[in-house]
Amino acid sequence: MDRTESYLSILDAAAKIQLNVALILEAKALHAEKSRNWICHHLSTAAYENNADHLKNTSEIHEQLISVIEGITKMEVAFAKNLNLLIGQDEEEASGMGAGGGLGDMFNFGSGSGIGIGSGLDK
Repeated sequence: MDRTESYLSILDAAAKIQLNVALILEAKALHAEKSRNWICHHLSTAAYENNADHLKNTSEIHEQLISVIEGITKMEVAFAKNLNLLIGQDEEEASGMGAGGGLGDMFNFGSGSGIGIGSGLDK
């Protein structure tokens, strides 16, 4: 398999991951809608002894939602960064600037540290 086929295989895998992420997010949205309906009908002010308990419980729910959104955002940023590095290297090689060759260049993917994609250490 040559380098172009490898890149196409990587891009195809990334597209499949994005499709699966979209399906997961769709299921999450459906679950969030059901949760919203339950919360709106059951977590009224009358269900709590005082306003502080009500505020604490709703704050916890919001923190959980923000945590989910942050996790999704981090995941998508990582996907975009990895694809950008992959596409960036491919464009450099096409223009003749990245003609160094060797196995060291194959795992660099444009990061200055020489650490490969997905290691989490190339921030």
